[in-house]
Order: sequence, then C-alpha cells, then structure tokens
Amino acid sequence: MSTIIVWFRQDLRLLDNPALVAAARDGQRIVATYIHDDAAAGDWAPGSACRWWLHRSLQSLQTQIQELGGALTFRRGDTASVLKQLCQECGAQSVYCSRRYEPWAAAQESALYAELKNSTLSLKRYPGTLLHEPGSVLTQGGDPFKVFSPFWRACLRNPVSEPIAVPKLSFHKPLESDALEDWDLLPTNPNWASHWTDLWSPGEAGAAQQLDVFLSGAAAQYASNRDLPAVSGTSKLSPHIHFGELSPRTIWSYCERQTAIGESDNTSLAKFQAELGWREFSYHLLHFFPHIPETSFKANFNDFPWLHDEARIEAWQKGQTGYPIVDAGMRELWHTGHMHNRVRMVAASFLCKHLLTHWRVGEDWFWDTLVDADLASNGCSWQWVAGSGADAAPYFRIFNPVTQGEKFDKQGEYVRSWVPEIAGLPDKYLHKPWEAPAPVLEEANIVLGEHYPEPIVDHKQARQGALDAYGTIRVSQ
Repeated sequence: MSTIIVWFRQDLRLLDNPALVAAARDGQRIVATYIHDDAAAGDWAPGSACRWWLHRSLQSLQTQIQELGGALTFRRGDTASVLKQLCQECGAQSVYCSRRYEPWAAAQESALYAELKNSTLSLKRYPGTLLHEPGSVLTQGGDPFKVFSPFWRACLRNPVSEPIAVPKLSFHKPLESDALEDWDLLPTNPNWASHWTDLWSPGEAGAAQQLDVFLSGAAAQYASNRDLPAVSGTSKLSPHIHFGELSPRTIWSYCERQTAIGESDNTSLAKFQAELGWREFSYHLLHFFPHIPETSFKANFNDFPWLHDEARIEAWQKGQTGYPIVDAGMRELWHTGHMHNRVRMVAASFLCKHLLTHWRVGEDWFWDTLVDADLASNGCSWQWVAGSGADAAPYFRIFNPVTQGEKFDKQGEYVRSWVPEIAGLPDKYLHKPWEAPAPVLEEANIVLGEHYPEPIVDHKQARQGALDAYGTIRVSQ
C-alpha cells in the first residue's frame, strides 16, 4: 500500500488543504508530520508570542487527527534528514506540502526538492496560503505591482477558487514521535502568557468560531468601526490566518456568500476583503523582492540618518513614552500579543518618525511579541510607515499621537483601559496630560514624572526633526 507523508508547515488545518487532498487522492495511507527546525528559519524562527500560539495550534491539529484515527508525528531537527528518515520508517516515496513564500522557506523547498530527488524520493508542493499565487497577478508589462490599488484591482478581476472539503483520510500506523511539551515552545519562568488561553483559541476550531463571530457581528460595521480601538470592530483573525488554521479562500467564500444574501454591508465586507488584499500584496512583494524584511525597498533610505537611543526605545517598548495612545497600544501588545491596527500605525510612526529609530527595531520587537507576526506583512507594513517601502505612506505623513487619540478614542475608553494611572483625567486632557492645569492633575491624583511620564519628545520638535532628516535624502513618492 502506497504511503505519502503530509508535511504540515504554515497550514495547520484539514479544511481546504490542497496538499492533504492530493495525498488522500494519490496514496492509500498518510503519515502526518510537523518538523520543528528553527535552524532553517535562522533569524526568522518564530518569536516568543508565536511559539506560544504554535504549541496550542499543534495541540489542536493533533487532536483533530487523532479523532480521525490517525496520529500527528512530531520530530525536531534538520528537515531534510527528518523527512528522509520518516520515508525510510514508513516506506513512503513522496512528501506533500503547502508552499511557503518567505525567502528562507522558498530556499529550503528548492534544496529539499533536489536532495529528496537524489534519494529517489519526491517533494510535491501545493498552493493554499494565498488567494493568488505570486506571478499570477502582474502588470500588463509582466512586472510585479509596486502599488497596492492597481494590484488589488487586478486581483479582483481574477476569480478565487472555492475551498475544498476535508477528504476521507486513511492513516499509517503511528510512528515514534517527540512529545510536543519537550520543544519548550511555552514560556515558563515567568509564564507571561498564563492568561492568554482566556483571550485566544488557537487551532482550526477556534479559527472557525472567530470567523463566525466576526461575520455575525463586527463585519456589518467593519468599514466604520475598524479604526476605533475601544470597539470590537476588527476580525481578530490574523493569527489564525498566519498559522494556516483558516485559509484565505475559506474567508473569501464566506464573505462572498454573506454579501450575496445581504447579511452585511457590501462596503464593509469589501473593506475587510481589501485587508486580505494587503496581506496578499505583501506576500507578492516578498516573493519578488526577498530583501524587504531586512533592507529598505527604496535604496535611498539606506542613507537615512537613523538614531538609536536605547532609553527611548525601551520607553516605547514598555509603553512609557508619555503619549497615552502610543503607550496604550504598546501595553495592549505586551499583555495580549496583539495590538489594534490603527494603533499599530500610530505606535510605529512614533518610533520611526518621532524617535528616528530604524524600522528594523520595531519590526524585531513586533516579531517577538505579536501572535500574528508575519514576515511579509510585518516587513511591508513597517516600511510603509517609515516611508521606505513599496506604495509607502508619504514621508511627510507624521501621525500626531494627540490628534490620533482624540479622533479615534474620543471618550478615552481604550486609553483608560490600558493606562489606568491617568484614567481620572477629563477627556479634554486625557490624550495630552502635560497640558492639564495643576488643579486638574491634583484632583486626578496624578504627578507627571512620578505616576506617568512626561513626553519623552516634543511632538512639534520631533516632527520638524523628522522632516529635516528626510530632507537629507532624496525622497520620491
């Protein structure tokens, strides 16, 4: 009986998994495996928050497969060596997997393809993590898009395939497996994620539940509420998508169905689908420009006069900048592994443009602290904010953290929930406590510099400093 190894990677699901469907079609028995190989990813091995999520997601997938009568084999080590050993143990001649597009993963696939072929084994790769494969959406001249809007218009002209059902699966007898707990993916001393199981439900079932919660609730007002951090107006699907617990095609199909039956406002769902488009755009850029996570997309930014003030960077990381909306976001990130998207932009802009800190510093911090840290989206989004990326924000767009807070957190619910030491301030001064008169501060029991920091930079001076710095390079928009 032919046996096929299904190598799970960033596709920790059974529904709409083309590699799994192909293996069920082509083989009679399946060996499902996940290989822990941090060395292959190098600097881009999962950060601390993602490691927590990965452990829980693998637990969920393991349970799913066990309920179907199979086993999920865990192995740690060099991927090629592990796969060849598994093939020898179970008599498999083929390994099926989903494609990945990170530069290190693409290089790993190419090397693995050649190495297995030399051993008379085969590697077959299948799409499944994007709506459209890189190279299938190009300009009329055959070049990759560098601006989002025309890219997304071109995507919308291409049909999206319907998700495919879970196939009937027959499994090989269980092979020797590592204990997932031995991989030390979970934090221990201290266990800073002890409360995260109350916030998140990693795994395919949790992803499906969150999609249902979103489509039956926040989706209807997504376009108007997505920028309000105090409102539950976003999908919270990004970590599920990142780990492949939910395919983009499945989400797309549900959105199209919702629109067809008129259960949600078309504008809101279209806006949400465009957010899937930004992820898509980021991956297409990463495929064609693999240096994006590490060096500026616009070469002139290599000469930008970045500063590196450790004290200010630490204040930003800890949510102690003196700007409440920035601090609220950074504290939300530390406590939950997530940050509201609007606040991400404000906090990122503050680091790059108020503190003139290289976007790589922020990218690295988000990589370690976000449960949805995604190489393509993280790198492209930080470069968007810094002004160095494809279709980037104009260099002169420098978010004012005070007006951003006043506009998107008018009643101060978000700031008060994450910066409770200034909760007693009236709305008028909540986003700029340094302007509060002494009697107001006294009544709120606040001593600036003691209970809450003074601003670490002055906005007007920082803004001018940023414009001067941008002026030292030739910035094209």
